[in-house]
Amino acid sequence: MKREERLNAILEMLSQSGKVEVDEIVHRLEVSPATARRDLDSLAVASLLSRTHGGAVSNTVAYDLPVRYQKEEAAVQKHAIAVLAASMVSQEMVVGLSGGTTSSAIATQLGMRRDLVNESGRTTFTVVTNAVNIAAMLAVRTHVKVMVTGGVLNPRSYELVGPFAEQSLEKVTLDVAFVGINGLEAHIGPTVSDELEASINDLMIRRARRSYLVCDSSKIGHSAFAALATSTFSALITDAGITEDQRLELVEASIPVIVAAAVVNTR
Repeated sequence: MKREERLNAILEMLSQSGKVEVDEIVHRLEVSPATARRDLDSLAVASLLSRTHGGAVSNTVAYDLPVRYQKEEAAVQKHAIAVLAASMVSQEMVVGLSGGTTSSAIATQLGMRRDLVNESGRTTFTVVTNAVNIAAMLAVRTHVKVMVTGGVLNPRSYELVGPFAEQSLEKVTLDVAFVGINGLEAHIGPTVSDELEASINDLMIRRARRSYLVCDSSKIGHSAFAALATSTFSALITDAGITEDQRLELVEASIPVIVAAAVVNTR
C-alpha cells in the first residue's frame, strides 16, 4: 500500500471511533510499528490528528465550533448520506458545498477518497464552498483546490453570506452541488434557519449542472424559518429512516428521493 493510501486509511479508521492505536494500524494495514508511528507523526504535523502514547485521537475543534457542529445527532445517518454523495464526485469536477453538518461529513468523505488522490500532487478536483470550516478541513488536502466565497461570516453556522458571497458564486459554474437544509416539507419545500443562507443555497443550486439537497431523515416533515426559492434541484439525498409515506409525498410533490443505505464496517 502506498503512503498516501495508508494515510487516508488511517484517517478513515480514526473517523470511525475517534481514536486509533499503532497496533491496530499494524494489524489492518500490514505495516511495521515504525511505519505506523511515522504515518501518525506525519498526520499530526498536518494537524489532522493528535498523537497519544501508542496511537492518536481525533484532532477535534468541537469547542471552537457553533453548537450545531458540536452535536453528534444522526451521525450514522449523516455518514451514510456523505458516503453516497461523495461517490458521485469524480476527478476534474467542480463541487459546490454549502455549510452544515451533513455537508461537512461529505467534505470528510471527499478528503478520504483514495481514487481522487494524484501521486504527483496535482489538483484533481475543486471544491467551492461558503463554509469556512469546510475550507479549513480540505485545505490540508493538496489534491483539492478550494475556493472560498467572500461574504460576512455567520457565527452560528460558519457560513459566509451576503452580496460578496453571491458575487463570488455568480462567477463560477459547478458540476455538482450538495446543499444542506434544516427542514423539508412536501407542500413548503426545503428550508433553512437563516434567510441569507437560503439565498446562497438558492444560488449554489442555480449555478450547478446537478444539485442535491442533503439532510438526514429527522428533518423531513419539519420546516425552518427561510424557504429556498428554487425548485430546480436534481433530488434529495437522505437516509433509510425516511418512511414510505414521506417518500411518496415528496415524490408526488416532484421531489425525487435518493435513499443512502447504512454503511457497515466489515473490516
